[in-house]
Amino acid sequence: MTRNKDDAAAPGARPPAILAPAGSRASFLAALAAGAEAIYCGLTSFSARMEAKNFSLEELGALTELAHAKGTQVFVTLNALVKAGELDAAGTLLERLNRHVRPDAVIVQDLAMAGLVRQTGFAGQVVWSTLANVSFPEAMPVLRAKLPVDSLVLPRELTIDEIKAMAAACPPGLGLEVFIHGALCYGVSGRCYWSSFLGGRSGLRGRCVQPCRRVYAQAGERRRFFSCQDLSLDVLVKVLLAIPQIRAWKIEGRKKGPHYVYYTVAAYRMLRDHAGEPRMKKAALDLLAQALGRPGTHYHFLTQRPQNPVDTRTATGSGLLIGRVKGGGRAAFINPSQALLKGDVLRVGYEDEPGHGIERIGRAVPRGGRYFFSGSSGPVPKGTAVFLIDRRESALDEMIKGLEAEMPGIDPPRDPPPSFRHRRPAVFRGRVAPAEMRVCRHPAGSGAEQCNGLWLSAAVLEGVSGREGRRMWWWLPPVVFPSDAAAVRSWVAAVWARGGRRFVLNAPWQVGWFDESADRPQLWAGPFCNLANPLALETAAALGFTGAIVSPELGGSDLLALPRQSPLPLGVVIGGNWPLCLARTAAADVQLDASFRSPKGEEAWAVRHGPLVWVYPNWRLDVQDRRRQLEEAGYRLFVQLVEPLPEQLPLKQRPGKWNWELGLQ
Repeated sequence: MTRNKDDAAAPGARPPAILAPAGSRASFLAALAAGAEAIYCGLTSFSARMEAKNFSLEELGALTELAHAKGTQVFVTLNALVKAGELDAAGTLLERLNRHVRPDAVIVQDLAMAGLVRQTGFAGQVVWSTLANVSFPEAMPVLRAKLPVDSLVLPRELTIDEIKAMAAACPPGLGLEVFIHGALCYGVSGRCYWSSFLGGRSGLRGRCVQPCRRVYAQAGERRRFFSCQDLSLDVLVKVLLAIPQIRAWKIEGRKKGPHYVYYTVAAYRMLRDHAGEPRMKKAALDLLAQALGRPGTHYHFLTQRPQNPVDTRTATGSGLLIGRVKGGGRAAFINPSQALLKGDVLRVGYEDEPGHGIERIGRAVPRGGRYFFSGSSGPVPKGTAVFLIDRRESALDEMIKGLEAEMPGIDPPRDPPPSFRHRRPAVFRGRVAPAEMRVCRHPAGSGAEQCNGLWLSAAVLEGVSGREGRRMWWWLPPVVFPSDAAAVRSWVAAVWARGGRRFVLNAPWQVGWFDESADRPQLWAGPFCNLANPLALETAAALGFTGAIVSPELGGSDLLALPRQSPLPLGVVIGGNWPLCLARTAAADVQLDASFRSPKGEEAWAVRHGPLVWVYPNWRLDVQDRRRQLEEAGYRLFVQLVEPLPEQLPLKQRPGKWNWELGLQ
């Protein structure tokens, strides 16, 4: 729950709100029925869960009015990456939200939203999404001082000690939200390009097709090497009660049904309000066991007892595993491990398996009884896993219907034609000679002698002389967790002491490691900052950046149009090894530095660099043939990323245009 700006760490502050997900009207009402203090949901655009049903403005207005009457807050997610041509539409949506819905907060990740919130005069509070990757303590004062912000959603990868470190560094008035339950992405939020790289459907735009959930083959084994279990802190959440900066416990699941929403909200309310009561603890755990999620893991939460969220021996399909298909073919059936109710929804298998489909139960089936599949999705192979993914008990249905009857009428807003036009930033007019940057992992090795950029690490610093250090561009890691922040800060100081003044930062908040001194460095925003529009670039300039390497996710037309609108000189990645994703973990049985293959023949490999696992495709990003076009458009820095290749892993010769021709979806 969003509080007043001066009470985030006040003694005796109220306990954290349960922040429930809602991707449909029924789920929204289920959250109200369960007693959630806040609900987050998305509209049909600019949401990072575009596969959820989401809401029209009219419907959300009526639901918000009902929620406010019940004392429940409503947060609206506008947390998608915004392209330059979408800024006016995003601003118009903010204006209309302000006028017709009046939500308590918006959840954002694109730096452009800072400008749009100010320009539209949005009256609610601003929450920065976990997609913004604000992941280390020194980032928070930067966020608080430079941007409109009231709360921050922490990364799911943090340990309890790291959460405490973030809380201790929290500036007055800034609150924290912590995920406590729901699906885990394999990649760090805001640092996964897997779906986009393979087909243009970007996770940063809410269109991820979840390639990490697929079966991959490696060394003769076919397994789901990257499919995570669900996060479930359950009884461990009581530790969070002692951290006053935490304003909300957030449950993931905007694609889930009302059963899941009701059961998880009810369970965590019990665990929050009755901490230490064995009877209520048992009741809460029973509810979570029946919430129709995947098997649970507390991931890294316990510092001394971390759990790997990827267990290839466990079924990680969404929903509750209730059995496996018997008979097979057109006579396939299942003996469910628990009774099925009329209206239950089953998912047969995984999306990448034959016979996959959705079944809605038309009549009750007792536990151990026999249910024959309809065959509407074709023959179902014997042994296929079957998951219960949604259920409508009559009691919950009655509660939802009762609340629906209390909703005000849904009237279309009588808006004048949209007229919002974002303020255009002043365009950079300086003269910058075109330059190339070749970025390597090590100061010596294959091709490294040609590098004028290096990924910053302790090992690299040992091999670089002071003279080399002064000419280099130093690239900071795309993700820095609290336990690694002191080391990265010391590396920056070491480069500075040797006279290095040129840095590429791969999260906007990394400017917090640089003083605003007379001896100012050149700070360029790196490609992992995901900058894709002129307002985001303007915000980057206000943060202290002197240039920016734009998001390589963009399509060709968007890339070519951006320099004409940019307040900063721009660079672009035109070639090299771009990662599918960055993660903090790897399955115990996946081999690093070795090839794995998807069913479609796509090959990749995973390698550990410091605390991060980088997953790379075995073909390079390559738009070097567009170099002249890009230079004529106004780009002045052209980047190549060089990654050491594992032995016996040949690179595939295939076009590496990424979204140049497809466009970013």
